[in-house]
Amino acid sequence: MKQMALVLFLLFQVGVLLGQQKVIDVKFQGNKRTKTPFLKKIVGLKAGMGLDSTQLEQDVYRLKRLPSVSHAYYQVFPALEENTFNVFYGIEENFTLIPFANVYTSNNDEFAFRIGLQEFNLLGNNITLGGFYQRDIFNSYGVHLRAPYLFGDKLGLALSYQDLTTQEPVFLETGTADYKYNNESFEVLGLYEINFKHRLELGINFFTEDYQYLFGETDPSVPQDLRVDKYLLKGIYNYDNIDYYYQYLSGFKSTLNLQYVHSTSGMLPEFVIGFNDFAYFQRVGSRGNWANRLRLGLSSNLDTPFAPFAVDNNLNIRGVGNTIDRGTAAIVLNTEYRHTLVDKDWFVLQSNVFVDGGSWRNPGGDFSDFGDEQNIRIYPGVGIRFIHKQIFNAIFRIDYGHGITKSAARGVVFGIGQYF
Repeated sequence: MKQMALVLFLLFQVGVLLGQQKVIDVKFQGNKRTKTPFLKKIVGLKAGMGLDSTQLEQDVYRLKRLPSVSHAYYQVFPALEENTFNVFYGIEENFTLIPFANVYTSNNDEFAFRIGLQEFNLLGNNITLGGFYQRDIFNSYGVHLRAPYLFGDKLGLALSYQDLTTQEPVFLETGTADYKYNNESFEVLGLYEINFKHRLELGINFFTEDYQYLFGETDPSVPQDLRVDKYLLKGIYNYDNIDYYYQYLSGFKSTLNLQYVHSTSGMLPEFVIGFNDFAYFQRVGSRGNWANRLRLGLSSNLDTPFAPFAVDNNLNIRGVGNTIDRGTAAIVLNTEYRHTLVDKDWFVLQSNVFVDGGSWRNPGGDFSDFGDEQNIRIYPGVGIRFIHKQIFNAIFRIDYGHGITKSAARGVVFGIGQYF
């Protein structure tokens, strides 16, 4: 009993001493464009609190996720008063005014691109403002604003406007028709950060879809011209437990996206859609990174040529072509090994080998469609990355994918940022 009492007494004394370790001030160093009041707002450790190593680690983890921060660390120094400390967070900043481009081709001479410009640290508060121009046979453009900490350290807002026009294949029983497809939309989302790993987004999107027949097969039951007003209710839950160290990632991430779409036309009836992206990253040695993404998607199983899940070069299967098929459910797996060939103070040259694979449920079909060889696509390939370590998302990628399944294509995909 005496020994137990002694242990309890010592634990009590340690707790008292730790409780007396008070933070006098929280300071930041290295931040030039990012505002110090903004950084103080989002870190959990405040002046007057007790010194907490767990909170320090969480704050650094959160800072490294900011677009304006390439790396972060902390230092603790004793203050003049006994058992008091000053905490310094060191910030290595990214350059955040970034042009971007996505270019993709395939062996049937398709060529499309999207270029744009984004500022990820507007007003020094990590607000993103951007716009793009797209040429995919027709012209498209869009603008967006995202301010995740607009109303404090947890609540924000996102706004976007898009006017997208593309040539889309519509898959009929008699063959394929090509339509000029326009989608004009305005979206508003409320952003809420539960904690540094869990985030929610809720909002509404008002949009108009316009289909105009160009050429190909026809079907009396499918109109050649159709214009429909819709609205979409959206909810997104994001769990992010990824540890970032420059170009290397490790950990797990999951993003669940649920939508309800209401339509004013019976030709494009209302439906629900949900999909979850699971991502897993693992360090391999000192220069390797194994990266994986699995998408599981399901929607209302309507027998319509305008099904929501597309098979597309720039979305899920590198090299497959531009919107070559559609479905009402999807399983897609992307896996790749990234290896750093050159790593300098500011520049990284990275190679990768990948396999993209997936299958789709036909509109109005059943889950056995996933095993149909007509629906299965497997595309291995190789790529290269040119990375600037001090510019946010400054990763120029080139990937070449070559299909090995039935009626396969091949193609090159260019872009800014990792494919996933």
